[in-house]
Amino acid sequence: MRFFFRSKQFKVSVIVISVILVLALATRLIGGMISPQANLLGAIAAPFQRAATSISNFFKDFGTKLQGADELMLENASLQEEVNRLTSDLLGYQEALEQNEFFKEYLEIKESNQDFQFEPAMLISRDSEDPFGSFLINKGSRNGVAAYDPVITSEGLVGYITEVGLTYSKVTTILSPELSAGGFDRRTQDAGVVSGTLELAKEKKTRLYNLARTCSVSVGDYVVTSGGGVFPEGLLIGTVETIEQEAYNSSLFATIAPAADLNDLRDVMVITYFSGQGTADTSGE
Repeated sequence: MRFFFRSKQFKVSVIVISVILVLALATRLIGGMISPQANLLGAIAAPFQRAATSISNFFKDFGTKLQGADELMLENASLQEEVNRLTSDLLGYQEALEQNEFFKEYLEIKESNQDFQFEPAMLISRDSEDPFGSFLINKGSRNGVAAYDPVITSEGLVGYITEVGLTYSKVTTILSPELSAGGFDRRTQDAGVVSGTLELAKEKKTRLYNLARTCSVSVGDYVVTSGGGVFPEGLLIGTVETIEQEAYNSSLFATIAPAADLNDLRDVMVITYFSGQGTADTSGE
């Protein structure tokens, strides 16, 4: 709008309007001094007077519209502020619902393990160079998180803490050969060791190895942690998909599909304490 007032067209319009207004005013003054019978000048000036009146009315209406536009802009700004506030309230409400649902999912685990102490965390970045899917979370030593703390979702075991900063930590997943944990078939009680391999990690799988040839492990069985170290007893690891013989000895191993969805992680829970918590066995084989 400010560019219009500076334009040549606007300046010419102002000059023309000014001339018309001057002529209208002069005509009115002169017309008052000449008799109606001889008021030829009044007849000539009449169109100019009508034009001046129209122009005056136009600017009056224009000013009214401008004032109305200003009021409308203020009203719109006020409404936008209200929309922003309501949107913020809605997002806060949605976040509260999600948090409540998040903690509700762990309630059963907590009720079954009164000694567990939890620290909720959120995934903030993945290591794209790590074939075993390690990632960083937004909690660290300032939040009571320490190396070898187990990391879970409500579905099952994810991995454990391997590096700790003040406000972040690195999680190594159950797909990694760095992780080594005792595990057993919950149905048959057949025990072995849970650890990953590069080949299985490509399929987002891990394995339970060192199973005796006489074991009764079957496809579809649930595998859980056996406890006595970095992991408490009874954390769900996954389900048996295949059972195969080791290439270099007579033992068997079971391929495990993790219960936790490692591809779609967002929120996790760190177990910062449990009864009998020890140190990690990272010996692999």
